[in-house]
Amino acid sequence: MSRNKYKIRKNDTVKVLTGKYRGKVGKVLRTFPDRDRAVVEGVNMIKRHTRPNQQIGQKGGIVEKEASIHISNLMVMCEKTQKPTRVGIRRDVDGRRLRYSKKDPDTILPDRL
Repeated sequence: MSRNKYKIRKNDTVKVLTGKYRGKVGKVLRTFPDRDRAVVEGVNMIKRHTRPNQQIGQKGGIVEKEASIHISNLMVMCEKTQKPTRVGIRRDVDGRRLRYSKKDPDTILPDRL
């Protein structure tokens, strides 16, 4: 499995920079590091026609859900300033890697939950 060269992780709050949903803010639901894509809550909505399945109790119809968006079109939001920011990585005293906001270096971004 390839490592994610981007610094966007699950549960990050991100802002969409380009495309139809430019300016929208949402939470990352899932990432696909091998394809450099992420699924963001409420962004890039698509409609899928599904057929009913009694075994899992699924009703048929048109289901609206999020599709993936390329990670280069997203930017992490700083929790403190509420502005899009680049993410830096530094080591703490114990040697653990910490993600921090470049706009406000004192803000430590939460790691993967």
